[in-house]
Amino acid sequence: MGHREDLLEGAKRCLLEKGYARTTARDIVAASGTNLASIGYHYGSKEALLNLAFLKVTEEWGDVLTKEGQAEQEARPEVPAAPLDQFRETWERVIGSYEQTRAVWQLQMEVISRIDSDPELQKSLAGPQREGRDGLAENMLGIDPETEPEKARVAGLFCQALLAGVMVQWLMDSDSAPSAQDLTDGLKAVLEGRAPQFGGGAA
Repeated sequence: MGHREDLLEGAKRCLLEKGYARTTARDIVAASGTNLASIGYHYGSKEALLNLAFLKVTEEWGDVLTKEGQAEQEARPEVPAAPLDQFRETWERVIGSYEQTRAVWQLQMEVISRIDSDPELQKSLAGPQREGRDGLAENMLGIDPETEPEKARVAGLFCQALLAGVMVQWLMDSDSAPSAQDLTDGLKAVLEGRAPQFGGGAA
C-alpha cells in the first residue's frame, strides 16, 4: 500500500483503540508507519482523515453483517423467510456481533456526541447517512432501494432509529438490553396495536 492507504488503515485502528477525540496525528503516523507531512498532503487535515476512517469502519461493519446474512440465506432451503423471521434473524446477527464489535458501537456514540460542535464532521456524515439508510433497508428488510425508493427510505429511517436505540441500551446495560426476540415481539405488539375499548352504558 502507499502512504494514503497506510494512513487510512492506521487511522481506523486508532479510532477503534483510542476513540475520535483521543487520537492524535502522531498516533496515526505511528500506527501507519508514515510521517506527519503525509496527512496534510493526502487528506488535508487530521480531521478529514479521521472522518473518512470513521465512515470506512462503519461500512466494513455493515459489510460483515451483510455477508453473514447472505451466507445464511444460501444455506437454507429455497423458501423465503417470513418478514418477522427475517427481522429477528437480522437482529440476531447485529446483537450477536456486539462483543466483537463493541469498539465500533462506542465509536459511533462518540462521533454522534461531537456533531453539534463540529460542522465539518456533520457535513461529512450527511450524505453517507442517507446512503446508509438505503443499505439498512436492503440488508435488514430485503427492500431494494432502486425498485422501491420511497419504501426503502422510510424503512431505512425506521431501522436507523431502532439501531441507535438498541446500541445505546447495549452500551449502558447489556444485561437488560433487548434481544432479537424482544425486538420482534415489540414490533408485533406495535403492529397489532391496542384492542378497541368499548364502554358500557345505555344508548
